Amino acid sequence: MAQHNDLGKQGELLAIEYLIENGYSIVEKNYRFQKAEIDIIAQKNNVLAVLEVKTRSTDYFGNPQDFVNPKKIKLLVSAIDNYVIENDLDVEIRFDIIAIIKNKNVFQIEHLKDAFLYF
Repeated sequence: MAQHNDLGKQGELLAIEYLIENGYSIVEKNYRFQKAEIDIIAQKNNVLAVLEVKTRSTDYFGNPQDFVNPKKIKLLVSAIDNYVIENDLDVEIRFDIIAIIKNKNVFQIEHLKDAFLYF
């Protein structure tokens, strides 16, 4: 597996640990619908958080969250719409980004709640 894929998987594991430590329960990992993939679906109280995890080895080219583009947002919205209908859920939906930067062997994690509007 390519080194950047390893970093991405490591970032997702760190994000899951972070979420659990902060009172979230992990509902799904790597949920796929058509061309979309949601990295993590987590729940806290009656809020279903759709989490996109972006991990970078540097912020030289921009912050990790800057790489969530409108096409990705559209895909995330369609995927969670399908998930909610498929599972007959009545919950509030929130779109978050977990931005992780690895600096040597230290990971900096930033949780951006309500990271983008989806309508």
